[in-house]
Amino acid sequence: MTPNRMSQLSVLPFTAILIIFTGLPLLMVVLLSFWTFDGLEYRPDFTLANFAAVFAAPVTWKIFANTLRYAAITWAITLVVGFTVSFYLVFHVRNLKLQIGLFLLCTIPFWTSTVIRMISWIPFLGREGLFNTGLMQLGLIQQPLEFLLFSDFAVIITYVNLFTLFMIVPIFNAMAKIDRNVIEAALDAGATGFQILRTIIIPLSRTGIALGTIFVLTLVMGDFFVVRVMSGGQSSTVVSAMKNNIDQMYYPQAAAMAVLLIAVVLGMVATILRVVDVRAELAK
Repeated sequence: MTPNRMSQLSVLPFTAILIIFTGLPLLMVVLLSFWTFDGLEYRPDFTLANFAAVFAAPVTWKIFANTLRYAAITWAITLVVGFTVSFYLVFHVRNLKLQIGLFLLCTIPFWTSTVIRMISWIPFLGREGLFNTGLMQLGLIQQPLEFLLFSDFAVIITYVNLFTLFMIVPIFNAMAKIDRNVIEAALDAGATGFQILRTIIIPLSRTGIALGTIFVLTLVMGDFFVVRVMSGGQSSTVVSAMKNNIDQMYYPQAAAMAVLLIAVVLGMVATILRVVDVRAELAK
């Protein structure tokens, strides 16, 4: 048996698991999106009525735009924070033990439940929470800030808290692989710090940035619990709209929205990977 055949056989169990637990459920969602529901009975008909109803509803475009807005803002903030933290750990912390210790410090929030980390923002951002109380005691404000909790601000800050580590890890791994001799050569050639950052560090970190971007965008676009709790029910995303349809037993319409969301996410992932490949070709 050739080594190539051995490698092919070794991935068969993982391929089978992926097909059974991921492929088949997705296939069922796609099939269900073409079924009909008259309020009493589901019929396995092939119809585009569910997709037509989704596209025809103005609220669909609004919640898709809202979902993309949350994803874009969260991505931008986590990218800045993740890149800055990774840059500091890799290029400014020389002691390996200290570097590992600081990196583990970033993981401390993940030692607790995601729900607990989300709920903990409520007593901090509330009208009579710690933040408002502190500002009032310092005399900086006369009345509590209303926008802090049950708003888009609360949703974004919770997303950033929950998902920043997913941006830090891949960028940190990419930066750690950068050859220091390349940076030393650039310094000897008279390059400034900004030039090194723009022409060496950022291009060589593009793989980590792309992976972190994929993680953050998919996590935000697939969430509904944070939006429901932290917005106080005042905002909605695609997944929360799907949840409402499921609660009302409109499974085919919910499946149609799921198919559209998957298509959007896959399109975003393909675009990110394409951009990374193009930049890699230009770098060559």
